[in-house]
Amino acid sequence: MKKNLKYNLIWLALIIIGYLALYISYSAGMVNLFLDNIIVQIGINVILAVGLNLIIGFAGQFSLGHAGFMAIGAYAAALISMSNPTYAGFFLGMAVGVVLAGIVAVVVGIPTLRLSGDYLAIATLGVAEIIRILIINMKDITNGPSGIFGILPFVDWQMVYGFMAVTTLIVVNYIHSGAGRATTAIREDEIAAESMGVNTTKYKVIAFAIGAMTASVAGALYAGYLQSIAPKDFAFTKSIDILIMVVLGGIGSVTGSFIAAILLGVINMYLQDFGALRMIIYALALIILMIFKPGGLLGTKELSVKKIFNKFKKGDDQNASIGN
Repeated sequence: MKKNLKYNLIWLALIIIGYLALYISYSAGMVNLFLDNIIVQIGINVILAVGLNLIIGFAGQFSLGHAGFMAIGAYAAALISMSNPTYAGFFLGMAVGVVLAGIVAVVVGIPTLRLSGDYLAIATLGVAEIIRILIINMKDITNGPSGIFGILPFVDWQMVYGFMAVTTLIVVNYIHSGAGRATTAIREDEIAAESMGVNTTKYKVIAFAIGAMTASVAGALYAGYLQSIAPKDFAFTKSIDILIMVVLGGIGSVTGSFIAAILLGVINMYLQDFGALRMIIYALALIILMIFKPGGLLGTKELSVKKIFNKFKKGDDQNASIGN
């Protein structure tokens, strides 16, 4: 019990250190509007990648519908916050988006998650496109393809950082729970897991719903920061962008999702001056990375605070024995 408390305190210390580093950078004037946009986008992408990694990397379900759930959160937060232009209205919109995304994920997940492989990918892609087409056609509510403009700037880097920490902790704690271990067992061998009494449909739907709700949170933050949204922001290519981060970081590695989101954010930042060549260079960089690291930057490995702590502890014990 004391060890778990100690490791949790170390994680809390890392979160605080990261926050303080960003706070000092902002206070010292080291972060301009361009860098602020990059930092916020990285934070939102981390939320998206970690949620999708739960579905793909730990539940073993190939989903291409993340952009649709992101759209639900973005439009719910935008519409409710514009009718109630306060932080309470924004957070209410975010909560409504999370609930709606969860309901849609459960309703859609129960029949579609019985599929696997390419069939599941096509089904989830279809769900995302249905959500986007509904948004386009509900002109009286969503303003159709023109999108929504004039959303108040409720979101800053501090809010994104906070939600990034909370959503990641929720996903990681789920992975290490009993339900998370059952979910991982399904990924390893669904038939064997089912023969041992694991309700495979239940745990796949739970993982799918958690991933969908985290995507909804990211969508709300996206809308509150950029102050405008349109259906084209949540097209098929957005789901592919999130999938790239998961694959690049390592399918089944939460730490890898963090590293991939940060790396791609930095690459995009340095490629801004290349104009039309930016996407070509970006694609080549991804190809080179995947050639040399086909399993992703970390594969299924995690940068464990526990291992780091034990390593330092072992080093201290060796130094003490040498001293004696």
